[in-house]
Amino acid sequence: MTAPTLEVHQGGRLTACFDPVGDVARVGRANAADLRIEDARLAFEHLRVVAGDGHLLVTLADPTAACRLERVAGPSLELTPGAVAQATPGDALLLTGEAEDPIRLVVRESPASEPPRILEERPLALLAAGRGAGPDDATLLRTLCALQERLGAAPDSAAVLETLADAALELVPRATHATVILRDERPGEGPALYVPMMTRVRGADGRGAPPPGPVQVARSVYRRVVEGRAAILAADAPSGELSTESLLGSAIRSIVAVPLWQAGEILGVLQVDNRALPGMFRSVDVDALGVLAGAASLAVANARHIDRLRVAEARLGDENRYLRARERSRAPASDTLLGESAALVELRRQIARVAATRVTVYIQGETGTGKELVARAVHAGSPRRDRLFVAQNCAALPEALLESELFGHRRGSFTGATEDRRGLFDLADGGTLFLDEIGEMPLTLQAKLLRALQEGEIRPVGAARAHHVDVRVVTATHRDLEAAVRAGAFREDLYYRLAVFPLHVPPLRDRRGDIPLLARHFAEQASCELGRSVAGIAQSTLLALSAHDWPGNVRELDSEMKRLVLAAPDGGILTDDLLGPRLRAPVAATDARGPAAGTLRERVEKVERHLVLEALAEHGGNKTRTARALGLTREGLHKKLGKLGLT
Repeated sequence: MTAPTLEVHQGGRLTACFDPVGDVARVGRANAADLRIEDARLAFEHLRVVAGDGHLLVTLADPTAACRLERVAGPSLELTPGAVAQATPGDALLLTGEAEDPIRLVVRESPASEPPRILEERPLALLAAGRGAGPDDATLLRTLCALQERLGAAPDSAAVLETLADAALELVPRATHATVILRDERPGEGPALYVPMMTRVRGADGRGAPPPGPVQVARSVYRRVVEGRAAILAADAPSGELSTESLLGSAIRSIVAVPLWQAGEILGVLQVDNRALPGMFRSVDVDALGVLAGAASLAVANARHIDRLRVAEARLGDENRYLRARERSRAPASDTLLGESAALVELRRQIARVAATRVTVYIQGETGTGKELVARAVHAGSPRRDRLFVAQNCAALPEALLESELFGHRRGSFTGATEDRRGLFDLADGGTLFLDEIGEMPLTLQAKLLRALQEGEIRPVGAARAHHVDVRVVTATHRDLEAAVRAGAFREDLYYRLAVFPLHVPPLRDRRGDIPLLARHFAEQASCELGRSVAGIAQSTLLALSAHDWPGNVRELDSEMKRLVLAAPDGGILTDDLLGPRLRAPVAATDARGPAAGTLRERVEKVERHLVLEALAEHGGNKTRTARALGLTREGLHKKLGKLGLT
């Protein structure tokens, strides 16, 4: 039984047929795919298909891709990344979901062929012992010496494989094609696969050359080599019992396949074909190629190891550069606390005043205003900047786990404590510990924190003695701690210990003049993270962003800019038609329901802000025409914009 074929059906009609030659066939819209389907709904590498006897093994190649296996017998199956599904004749692979123009790969049975009969089979043990040297020992010796020199000069695995294939053509004069097949192990994707990696053909000058087009390889032969751990000779293949479909389709007259091995482990197969010349390979050809494979196997294994190390080194280098860039972007206050509004300038002045001291800092501000950035700025401006900055959200863990996380624990102190563990106070020794949402800390744990602040000592859970730590504590909350103290939900003595130097982070609506600067910064950041380019932000978009109240503050603006970058065409301008419904146009301050609640001054300012923004948008941001339309001088408009926080 041979491997099934695939029929490509689009729009209810057959558009292509495909025979998955080789152990792995890649399906997708990439130019290098074995089965290329030009459709934007598919991933570049959508599926991997492994040909088996009477079935196909299918797995998702891209975690974002989708595929459903519709079985003839049994329920349908949604493929998941890493899982391998078996498809048999009659089954269909649906690649695009229930769309009007679905893409289906239908599995069809291939014509049956006679089971192969091997004319000669040479076990690996005999090859490793070096039995036989070939028709001309001197020729073999010269080839091996030249091979070793070229292998030593090969810069990568591709050059090693090319050298090996050319040496095989040189050693076996009747050969027209030489192919190197290597094992491809992918964790979580089933057993090892064998993939043709390099084919060389005999050129007009008798030397190896790249093939003019795709070369079909007889997979039944190299599978037999791997399974039987032996070299194989098949002579006069089209009329013999190795006349499988792949052999007949390739017009292979004779074939020799020998394993590449190291310490008894099969690394791959060297397969040599005769597709044009009269005559058959002989037993001595098997001997010669066996010696050649034995000499080259170590070089092939080493080259693959070097390639893996290069890939790993490049990946680690990229990760290291990314982490360093991220830390640089977080550390300096000038880079993170963006803005030139009066409120932010005052905040930076207070940070500079308190950073160099040992005073405990308490940061208060609404959710999303950037309290952790302020804490990092305090740390970056302090003498502790070269030590660790450690952050913990007190609302993220239950009381028992939070105590262990902050102070550490000893082995056996509670169920699951199988070893000693250092807490965050120990990790931050000499540096800064930032406790976010301090108002959510349970009262019992507040007492332990108070002792750590007063005495500089902590006692891990289950420990008999306390020990000293040198940690500067910075806390933050969006709650009103004074009200929590009055309600008995927060210790008064701890509150006064924490609030030695309070810092207030203004909400974004109180520094609207910073919104354009922040929007551009977040757009540039998002374009780098998402791999997209942005040509700029339209003036009307900036005006709409500036008019919004931003209840989620800077965090909400950051999320909105990411959404805008994704919604805009690559390389396009961020225009106001891409904004979400709440941001697309300023809400009229004087609609049928009347203005929002507030003092008379607040209501008047809101109406003025809306009218000014509306006029600016109407005149494309031109301040001279806007001032004329509003009956103001240009200088008067500038003063009005400053008063309304729209500069």
